[in-house]
Amino acid sequence: MLETRAIVVKVLGNEALVEAIGEGGCGQCSSEKGCGSSKLTQLFCSKPRQFTVRNEANAGIGDEVQITLQDGVLLRSSILIYVLPLVLLLGGGMLGAFFSHDVASRDGYAAVGSLLGLCGGFWLAKLLSKYQQVLAVARPII
Repeated sequence: MLETRAIVVKVLGNEALVEAIGEGGCGQCSSEKGCGSSKLTQLFCSKPRQFTVRNEANAGIGDEVQITLQDGVLLRSSILIYVLPLVLLLGGGMLGAFFSHDVASRDGYAAVGSLLGLCGGFWLAKLLSKYQQVLAVARPII
């Protein structure tokens, strides 16, 4: 399971808005042997990260909690967000090239097919991620 520490900012019924604390990752950011990716995070993320999670521990505002995410959720989500649009981009390009009438217009059809496949992949990934949240498959918990 993936775990991180957070502080409860707001309680919303059976859910809580939490703010992640700490460096995250492996915790070796201050070490010379660490990769230093937290410096990149600090550059692009000026505001603290906040998430809505299920509040099964009935934590109150200001409580420090441990947030857990089930095994495999991160891998499935990564595949959904990155691989699905890429596969549909390539498939759309091949279909576009297949339906072209002559060799001169093949690249144009392939480009349009690729663009439609990519947009369809992002739309489908968004739809499937909302479906996973409704099923509570990919929801972190306290």
